Amino acid sequence: MVSPTQNRNSLIKTIFFGNYFYGICAVGLSIEASLQQEFPLNSILYYFLVFMSSVFYYTVAYVGEPTGRDVTNTREAWYIRNRERIKQRQIILAVLIIVSSVLFLNGIWERLWQTPLINWFLIFPFPAVAVMYYGINTRHWGGINLRKIGWLKPFVIGFTWAGFVTVFPVVFYSIEHGVDFVPEFKNVLLFIKNFMFVSVLCILFDIKDYATDANQQLKTFVVKTGLRKTIFYIIIPLSAIGLGSFLLYATVNQFHLFKILLNTIPFVLLIIVAYSLQRRRAITYYLAIIDGLMLVKGVCGSIAMIYF
Repeated sequence: MVSPTQNRNSLIKTIFFGNYFYGICAVGLSIEASLQQEFPLNSILYYFLVFMSSVFYYTVAYVGEPTGRDVTNTREAWYIRNRERIKQRQIILAVLIIVSSVLFLNGIWERLWQTPLINWFLIFPFPAVAVMYYGINTRHWGGINLRKIGWLKPFVIGFTWAGFVTVFPVVFYSIEHGVDFVPEFKNVLLFIKNFMFVSVLCILFDIKDYATDANQQLKTFVVKTGLRKTIFYIIIPLSAIGLGSFLLYATVNQFHLFKILLNTIPFVLLIIVAYSLQRRRAITYYLAIIDGLMLVKGVCGSIAMIYF
């Protein structure tokens, strides 16, 4: 008989290892970005697509991994044990994404082709970079795999996330409702804020893979510079850039003091968490605490915009 504790642990692993938490974070950040850019929220179908796409995308990397690879890693072992079930879930997610996309595009099809050219330039770079992150093979340039460029990897992920949760919500809302959208300085500042925030989280996440990356000669920041220098010379300065971009935006728009304070909470927590990684941490710490800062950021930013 399975105990309540075992059921709880199984549920926690499913949420975090199964990448459902990434989907929740993506929706939370998308809502925050719309509110901060003073746009109404998107449709339920849009957020449904955001959630499912995030879960599907993050699972792709693990479905195709060899079954004998690093079974001492808790997450790898979970995927090996649940390989067939995960593959079935991916098929279901793919079908749901296709059906939902057809329904969503059907409602905006005419306006989509009438949208200004700049919107197309705002849409395509992010999925293109996301595809190149996992790798593509081309006839003229050979293989392109941004994931294998250690120092670039965090910024590729940060760029993709920032586009996905900052640019996409307002662009697709403008298309769906026939509203003109021209990027302004404030939109750029918010993009930089999200770009820096997620990039820093990715650099922190690389700390757990230090030994594996070093053996594979993947030159991540922590492999090249060491843990302490990564925290003090890379994490903190990049966090300052992200926070600075928000404070500049808040000053220009004359934000209420409490609105500013709420939005600084995730950055303060980010620095605290960075310090905490000087000790060895379990994979669940990275998935729940470090990645959880994305959800904290989305919640704090949304509350600040709604109530202040």
